Amino acid sequence: MTETGFTLIELMVTIAVLAIIVGIAAPSISTQLANQRVKSTTATLINALKEAKAESIIRRQSLDFSFDDSSHSLVIENESSNVIASYNYSAKNTIKADSSTITFRPSKRTDAVTYTVCDSKNSSVSRQVIVTAVANISTVVGGTC
Repeated sequence: MTETGFTLIELMVTIAVLAIIVGIAAPSISTQLANQRVKSTTATLINALKEAKAESIIRRQSLDFSFDDSSHSLVIENESSNVIASYNYSAKNTIKADSSTITFRPSKRTDAVTYTVCDSKNSSVSRQVIVTAVANISTVVGGTC
């Protein structure tokens, strides 16, 4: 009578090979997830800045754009402190800037600020969002947190 199936040694070798592959792939996947979080937060920041710029022109009034890293939120307010729009970003990300609030004016002017978006995982790539004095918004890879 012949037996079919796997021996205990064959199963142990297979599990050992899988464990090695997972051990090699796990750090790479973790870094990729951190990079994706940074990209997502950067996109949210850019969209919020563009909305603040457009709303300022449409409403013909100055609007304040601010971020709060403790609550992980981006807020657009008018001069009366009425909230026009609010965005949230990942709690694992941080945003750094010289000033936490900038004002978009209907004359298409604003304060020049560079925002740096980082992840709590240090091996991820940070990104910078640059707002010029004429309210041009661009992004570059890099920056330190």
